[in-house]
Amino acid sequence: MNAADASLYAGPILVSVAYFLLWYFLLLGLQRGTKYPLKREYAAEGKEFDRYFGQDPQMLAADRAVLNTQEQMVPFLAALWLHAVFVSIVHATWLGAAYVLLRAFYPALLGKLQSRRVAWVTFPCYLIVFYMLGSTAWAALSRAVS
Repeated sequence: MNAADASLYAGPILVSVAYFLLWYFLLLGLQRGTKYPLKREYAAEGKEFDRYFGQDPQMLAADRAVLNTQEQMVPFLAALWLHAVFVSIVHATWLGAAYVLLRAFYPALLGKLQSRRVAWVTFPCYLIVFYMLGSTAWAALSRAVS
């Protein structure tokens, strides 16, 4: 891929970078930003904070936000790039941007306690991925038949 090709895919490239930045923010900001205040809070109460086997709801929620975003990374990025290459760069960019924006709301909807409100983010994100994968498969099959 030369520089001209890279500019053609600027949208999906920026969406991919935004997704990784979101994931790193959740990993380094949310997870660490939850862990260290909880350690201080537990110490002030004379309790031991068990990072990995404890059941603190705030830590569990932070971990869930990071890991769920990581779990969805492969399907999302694969769908984004397949759609961009074989269907539409513009549609992949807009759908991908919507996906990243929705994922950014996941921790807020999850809250300090794990909540079912995340369905407001999860289901639209699934629909975006399924649409990109389905339309890519449709394009491939249509071309194979004709």
